[in-house]
Amino acid sequence: NPKSASFSVVVVTLISFVISVILAVVVFALRDVISYVFTEGEVVAAAVSDLCPLLCLTLVLNGIQPVLSGVAVGCGWQAFVAYVNVGCYYIVGIPLGAVLGFYFNFGAKGIWLGMIGGTLMQTIILIWVTFRTDWNKEVEEATNRLNKLEDRREPLLN
Repeated sequence: NPKSASFSVVVVTLISFVISVILAVVVFALRDVISYVFTEGEVVAAAVSDLCPLLCLTLVLNGIQPVLSGVAVGCGWQAFVAYVNVGCYYIVGIPLGAVLGFYFNFGAKGIWLGMIGGTLMQTIILIWVTFRTDWNKEVEEATNRLNKLEDRREPLLN
């Protein structure tokens, strides 16, 4: 059912988004105290507090991106997802992180921002592709793949 497939993608994406936003809000609210669970050092606590907004953004993006990647892989677009991953992380994220971290002297923040940039680009591409999908066509192709498997099925016991 194409409408069910489309609806399922929207629901799981929204649920993942809401859960990741809730977790990001909790982490952000506790950013000044969360490090004390692991250390008593003030320098470490200050660094954790300073980096927590990036962690929150990462939580939200990494709440959505794997869902969309899973949808794309489930549709049989493994090669497309692989190219998007390579392009976004190795061609955009890592170089951007290196430039921000080392050339502009943002340090860990810059490296992390570069990776966030790659993840953001990947998420935007996957959102665009997912929500432009012809679900009627995808359901038909999935049915055809299942029918081919059904034709080759052999009984376990003779």
